[in-house]
Amino acid sequence: MSDIFEQLRARLDDMGPGYPATESGVEIRILKKLFSPEDAQMFLNMMPMLETPAAVAQRTGQDEAAIAPQLEDMAFRGLLFRQKKGEMSRYAAIPFVVGIYEFQLNTVDRELAEDLEEYFHEALGKSFQATDTPVLRSIPINAEIAMESPIASYEDAMAIIDSHTRIAVAPCICRTAAQKMDKGCDKPLEACFMFGSHANYYVDNNMGRFIDKEEARQIIRENEKAGLVMQPFNSQHVGGMCSCCGDCCGMLRSLKMQDNPAEAVKSNYFASIDSDLCTGCEVCLDRCQMDAIEIIDEKAVVTLKRCIGCGLCVTTCDMEAFTLVKKSEESLYLPPQSGMETYIRIAQSRGKI
Repeated sequence: MSDIFEQLRARLDDMGPGYPATESGVEIRILKKLFSPEDAQMFLNMMPMLETPAAVAQRTGQDEAAIAPQLEDMAFRGLLFRQKKGEMSRYAAIPFVVGIYEFQLNTVDRELAEDLEEYFHEALGKSFQATDTPVLRSIPINAEIAMESPIASYEDAMAIIDSHTRIAVAPCICRTAAQKMDKGCDKPLEACFMFGSHANYYVDNNMGRFIDKEEARQIIRENEKAGLVMQPFNSQHVGGMCSCCGDCCGMLRSLKMQDNPAEAVKSNYFASIDSDLCTGCEVCLDRCQMDAIEIIDEKAVVTLKRCIGCGLCVTTCDMEAFTLVKKSEESLYLPPQSGMETYIRIAQSRGKI
């Protein structure tokens, strides 16, 4: 059974942005912490489409009564996704990111956090921005900070909240893992949002709590004050939206490594500075998570290829020197309609389908 984890690694590498092999083998150590050999075999039997235990049993030639408890246990431990409708539960295989990693809120300890950090630097972090279709995208907090309104609802964090009826909030897995290593930052912890069936999954698994729209809006306002970047899943209809910092967030840290973060994140906005209004106060330097701003001759200057269009510099400029500008029509990025389409595009660009 020793090679079952390499089979699992290869399967996960076919999903989402991937799960690459390393020379150190840290990726196998992580899998062995999360999966038993029996878990690994079950994951290999699963499809990325939701199925009932009866359907899985029929397809794999197993006994439904035997596998149903295992599927539920794996879903509770964040190794499979579960969707409940009434008395019926369906299960699906999920990528490591976004998926298994984010679902380890109740599992991550110092040892796992350190392995995940090692893996990020050795291989995983490089995979996040390796395709033309990113997993997450950076957006403004709302339309009010953009020069050209209205903006598309999927480009507006507040509009995304308004479009959902079932909302949950949960701690950020990245900041949670960083804290396990006595690292990280002082940014808000309970700051990431899930919607619909994803919200149900987090609450059912004791990882989050349901909130109403007004509390969600207030959390976003507090996130913005704290300097967090709003990053929904890269689709027009999203199941989740992260609130990210440049110190802990794997996606932002990966972006920061890029020579051209603006292109990698597929943002449709960029920050512009009116030098006549700028007083060189340097508040924007601390707010920018991409090191896209520098002070030259006592004036703020934006390096456009590093600007991800989040708008954090705009909302705290007392002189109103910063504005968020929409890119030209030919440069605009249209996100995939659904999460499934996002993963299909990623798989196509990686040559997996």
